[in-house]
Amino acid sequence: MSKRPPRLAVRGVILRQARLLLVNAWPDGKSDLLCAPGGGVEPHASLPDNLAREVHEETGLIVSVGAPVLVNEFHDASRGFHQVEVFFRCTLQGGDPDGDWTDPEGVVTERHWVTREAFRALRVRPRSLADVAWDQHSSATYDALEPILR
Repeated sequence: MSKRPPRLAVRGVILRQARLLLVNAWPDGKSDLLCAPGGGVEPHASLPDNLAREVHEETGLIVSVGAPVLVNEFHDASRGFHQVEVFFRCTLQGGDPDGDWTDPEGVVTERHWVTREAFRALRVRPRSLADVAWDQHSSATYDALEPILR
């Protein structure tokens, strides 16, 4: 197993009209797996600043970053990959939520605003995202280490 340290990432829980923003997790449609927008943390910037940057890059949206609501871990032992994600509740401040946007890094090629009912039928990770997204008064949650999905 690799001795690499875990990768730290941030993700945004963004609701609009009772719909949660999800993006594809793999470039070029290699997988139907969806997740909240966000990505890897760059050093010397706060977690909220990293998240605001990532959300804008992936979706073209401007958000204010609120409190953390979920910590999730996943790994792929065969590749020595381990990621810790901190999810923050975010509020949409600008950008066109329904317009076209191209992720400059080419990773995100789809974005979806989904209802809680639609969420149930999608392949989304982590599954606990639904609970923290639609329960505005939930306390912060921790998801134990789980195998990566592709």
